[in-house]
Amino acid sequence: MSRPGPISAKPLSVLLSDVFSDAYAKQGFAARELVTRWADIAGPEIAAHSEPLKMQWPRPVEGQPQEPATLVLRVEGPMALEIQHSSDVILQRVNRFFGWSAVGRLALRQAPLSRRNRPAPPRAPDPKSVAKVAETLSAVEDEELRAALARLGAVIKRN
Repeated sequence: MSRPGPISAKPLSVLLSDVFSDAYAKQGFAARELVTRWADIAGPEIAAHSEPLKMQWPRPVEGQPQEPATLVLRVEGPMALEIQHSSDVILQRVNRFFGWSAVGRLALRQAPLSRRNRPAPPRAPDPKSVAKVAETLSAVEDEELRAALARLGAVIKRN
C-alpha cells in the first residue's frame, strides 16, 4: 500500500492574487505593493495620515515617451498641508520603490482614512496588584512616587 504524498496547501495570497491584481489595476496601480506596503514606502509618519487611492496615468502620445503618473492620496484633513510640504520626499520614496520615475506629482484628497489602526487605550492596573507591589516599595519615602512606581510595577507584571 502506498502512502499519500505530503499535502501542500497554497497560501491564500497566491490563490487570490489575480483577483486583487485586477482590482488594483482598475485603480491604476501597476503593483499592489504600493497599497499594501505603503507604511514601508512612505514612512510611518506619512503613512499614519495618508493612503494611496489611485494612480492616474496620462494618455500616451504616439512617438512621445510615457509621462509619469499622478498619485492620488487620501489624506486626513489637518495633515494635508504637512503632506503637501513633504510631497518631494514622498515622490522620491515612491519612485525609488518602483525603480524608475513612475510618479511625477501628487494629488491630495482630504477625507477620513478608510483604515485606522488605533491602539486600544491602556487599561488601568488592578488595584489589588497595585497594593501588592506598593508593599514592596516601603523604602521609597515620597508617597506620590511610591504610588506611581506601584502602578508601573503592576502594569509591567500584567504584561
